[in-house]
Amino acid sequence: MALRHPHQSHHHTVISYPVSLWQRFYSLALVPLLVVLLGAAVLKFLAAAPSAAPSTMTWQHLLWALGASFWRIALAYAISLLVAVPMALLVTRGRWTERILLPFFDVLESVPILAFFPVVILFFVRYDFFDGAAIFVIFIDMMWNLLFTMVGGLKTIPQDIKLVAQVFGIRGIDYVRRVQLPAITPHIVTGSILAWGQGWNIIIVAEVLHTYLPHGVPTQDLFGIGSVLVHASANGQTGVFMAAVTLLVIGIAAMNILVWQRLLHYAERFKFE
Repeated sequence: MALRHPHQSHHHTVISYPVSLWQRFYSLALVPLLVVLLGAAVLKFLAAAPSAAPSTMTWQHLLWALGASFWRIALAYAISLLVAVPMALLVTRGRWTERILLPFFDVLESVPILAFFPVVILFFVRYDFFDGAAIFVIFIDMMWNLLFTMVGGLKTIPQDIKLVAQVFGIRGIDYVRRVQLPAITPHIVTGSILAWGQGWNIIIVAEVLHTYLPHGVPTQDLFGIGSVLVHASANGQTGVFMAAVTLLVIGIAAMNILVWQRLLHYAERFKFE
C-alpha cells in the first residue's frame, strides 16, 4: 500500500508503508537501534578528542577536529530546522503576517552575524558554555537560508490544491501535514544545502573565540577544523593547513554525494508540475 502525491504519476511511490515482517522489524527496531549506536559512537569519538589543539597535529587529531566541527554544525542545523519550519508557516499564514514578519526577518537576515558575535560570546562565556556560543552563531547564520526557501515553497502551492483541501475539510495540523510539508520538502533540501554551506563558512570564525574576548588567548578557542585552519595559517604550518583543507573538502564532498544528492533526487517526487 502506498500514498502518492496528488500530482505524481502512478509509477512513482512517495511513501511505502512497511507491510512485511522484515520491514516492520527494520522500521520499529533496527532504525532506532542504529540511531542510538551511531549517537553513542559520535559521543565516544568526541569524548576522546582533545579539548585544545595539540602541539603536534596528526591525521587522527584532524579527524577529531572535523568530527567536532561537524557535530556543532549538525546541532545548529537541527535547531535551525525546528525554528524555521514554524516560522515559515507563520509568515505565510495570512496577508498581514506576511506584510509584517517578512520585512522584519529580511532586516534581521541583513545584519552581519559578526556584528553582534562579541555580545553573544560574552553571554555564553558567563556560563562557561563556549560550545553554545559557536552553535548559536552557526544557528543564526543557517536559519535564514531555510526560512526564506521554505517561505518561497509555501507561496508556490497551486491554488487548486488549496481549494481541494478546503473542499475535503483538510485544515489545521492535517493541512500542514498533507499539503504544506510535502510542498516545501524540495525547498527544505535546497535550503539545507545552502545552510550547511553557510555553516562550514562560519565555523572558521565561530571556533576562534579568543579574538572576541577581552584579553583572550588562543587556548580559549574551541577545538575544531575551523580553529585548526586559523592557527595553522597564523603559525605558518603549511602542511597542517593543506591537510586540514583536504580533509574538509573530502568530508563536504562525501556528504554532498551520500546525503544531499540522494535527498534532492527524493524531493523531486514532491514537486508540483
